[in-house]
Amino acid sequence: MGDVALGAALGVAATLAWSAFSHKDDVASAIQSGAEPHGAAAEAAPALSARALSVIDGDTFEARVATFPGQEIVTRVRIAGVDAPERAGRCASETEAAAAATAALSQIIEGRRLTLTGVHGDKYFGRVVARVATDAGGDVADALIAEGHGRAYAGGRRGGWC
Repeated sequence: MGDVALGAALGVAATLAWSAFSHKDDVASAIQSGAEPHGAAAEAAPALSARALSVIDGDTFEARVATFPGQEIVTRVRIAGVDAPERAGRCASETEAAAAATAALSQIIEGRRLTLTGVHGDKYFGRVVARVATDAGGDVADALIAEGHGRAYAGGRRGGWC
């Protein structure tokens, strides 16, 4: 199954899981529009357990995500709240910073149980976007930012790294 289909499958699974909650219409609207659930919809969203399979770059990884008891899917996860340098950087310093961010993300998440919250579709639906925490209780975006491997990101136009 391709990345787009897997991302869509996670979105569908999250929608089905969320439908048991009283704010199901708000959540379904958010997922259909590609927007991050907010307010009551975000509060109703369940946390999903995941394990990293591989790190793509400093703010994206591939994971096996438990969507329902006994059911898992594999999808790419873009970490909400952080922007990391791009691997195909515009200058040598961005490319080097991207390699360091990728290594840092690997160190933070590999071999750990992860919790995904606020899961929603990416604008291209080839991956999902989610807040990510480790079993040690740390927020992954906050850790990357604190270590200097990324900067806070809440959407919109991103600044350059060169």
